[in-house]
Amino acid sequence: MNSEINTHWYVIINPHAGSKKTQADWPVIRKLLEAEGLNIECVFTEHQYHATELAKNAIQANGFLKIIVVGGDGTLNEVLNGVFLQDKYKPTDIKIGVISVGTGNDWGRMYGMPHDYLEQIKIIKRSKTFLQDVGKVSYYHHSKEKVHYFMNIAGMGFDALVAKKTNIAKQKGAGGVFTYLFNLLAGLFQFSHNYLEIDREGERIFSGNVFSMSIGICSYNGGGMMQLPYAISDDGLFDVTLIKKTTRLKVVRNIKNLYDGSFVKMKEVETYTGEQFTISAVPQKSVFLETDGESLGHSPLNFTLLPLAIKVIIK
Repeated sequence: MNSEINTHWYVIINPHAGSKKTQADWPVIRKLLEAEGLNIECVFTEHQYHATELAKNAIQANGFLKIIVVGGDGTLNEVLNGVFLQDKYKPTDIKIGVISVGTGNDWGRMYGMPHDYLEQIKIIKRSKTFLQDVGKVSYYHHSKEKVHYFMNIAGMGFDALVAKKTNIAKQKGAGGVFTYLFNLLAGLFQFSHNYLEIDREGERIFSGNVFSMSIGICSYNGGGMMQLPYAISDDGLFDVTLIKKTTRLKVVRNIKNLYDGSFVKMKEVETYTGEQFTISAVPQKSVFLETDGESLGHSPLNFTLLPLAIKVIIK
């Protein structure tokens, strides 16, 4: 099997990430990669979920065990799913480096990754790896059950609505943190709450009206919002933040507290940890889901924690 391993870095570039900033900056990034002596094979994504296909095929058919993602959190999420869809190597045999050019870059915040391209490339060249947990979620899309993997945060309720509105804006050429904040405020007038039943390891821990819910591995989403302030990315546990039904005014007043995690002190907020969660919306309604900023589908949702399941390069 070793003879089949490709020793080059497989570089997956999303030219649309960061409101097409990746497309503009790629010539500079490529020169830096080559100047640092990295042997690379490069490919551009052409449509949504293309990075999943590219990563899966690169590993399965061509033996690439070193992948560099050039883009944002959504591109990283797609590559992660490609790693788990292939069945030739264990996911932990593959290491993933990231050159962040996207809108949020929230995964990198967890590890204090720099914004400078050269510094990011030097980190990849040093290849200090870290095994972090991965989330697996089953959900429904057009009445069909599907499975998705994520390595940052999944959101439901209001959070999923904001992600959907932001993704629509991205398709029209708008992006960035301000676009997210605009859609957050606009979404307040379109969303009220969901009635959710939440089980942890088969035991009911909550039932009631929920404004928003986050479950994940790392701490940040939405361009720096600390939705899961207590998250530890290799402790074998999901962190959950649940915001119960609240007023629009109170949400607006506490937006600033999302950035330092202090909003979890509100009486409407509950936090949990666990390895497995099931979420259902009643009566006969659905709560929608996003993972790492990508809109997916709806409830019922079943989350399972995969401990130390992916190898990432950090500083």
